[in-house]
Amino acid sequence: MRHVLLIPRALTVLGLLLLSPLAAMAEDKSRNLFDGKSIDDWDILEFGGSGEVEIVEGSLVINDGAELSGIKFKKPKLLPTMNYEVEIEARKTTGFDFFVALTFPFGDLETCATFVVGGWGGGVVGLSSIDNLDASENSTTEYMRFAEDEWQTIKLRVTENRIQGWVRGQEIFDVDTEGKKVSLRPGQIDMCAPFGVATFQTACEIRKFTITDLAKDKALSEDRQG
Repeated sequence: MRHVLLIPRALTVLGLLLLSPLAAMAEDKSRNLFDGKSIDDWDILEFGGSGEVEIVEGSLVINDGAELSGIKFKKPKLLPTMNYEVEIEARKTTGFDFFVALTFPFGDLETCATFVVGGWGGGVVGLSSIDNLDASENSTTEYMRFAEDEWQTIKLRVTENRIQGWVRGQEIFDVDTEGKKVSLRPGQIDMCAPFGVATFQTACEIRKFTITDLAKDKALSEDRQG
């Protein structure tokens, strides 16, 4: 005789209720900051002579300006300030300086730094600033070549007492921030704070822009293991 296990409706509903917080956490741990269709979540910054910001064939395009051009996230209080990762896929299309300068919060919305990719004539990668030294003169300084129209994967990880950065899968810096001053380089880049992206006399395209809350990611993993 074939036995059929009948699960009471109440238990089925209870199971769905227990699973739903995990499903919600899975959905909430990562956020897509650009959907390829609109930039409604971003303010276009006017530095003076800034390049136009537009969407072209699903990519966010920051055109080159007289100096800085860029955008800032409108609702930074909705984003984590500690224990998170940002991943960007971007490419330089014209210009000879940084095509991504990602300004981000470290611990709170008042304390920020910038992950510079392709600065100081196009080759410097690093973090501005550590102990008042910018990306061209501190321990994070690295030199890389960035060809036009070549997509780059850029990743930033911010955790307790540590900031890490990768380009093309290569770790560029791993900074132990304990006892160090984390700050922005003086100048108009502070208009990007607490969370924004800028270019300098250079145009770029961005096709992927995500942020992952590592605290939620860890909590989800622990709940699954439990």
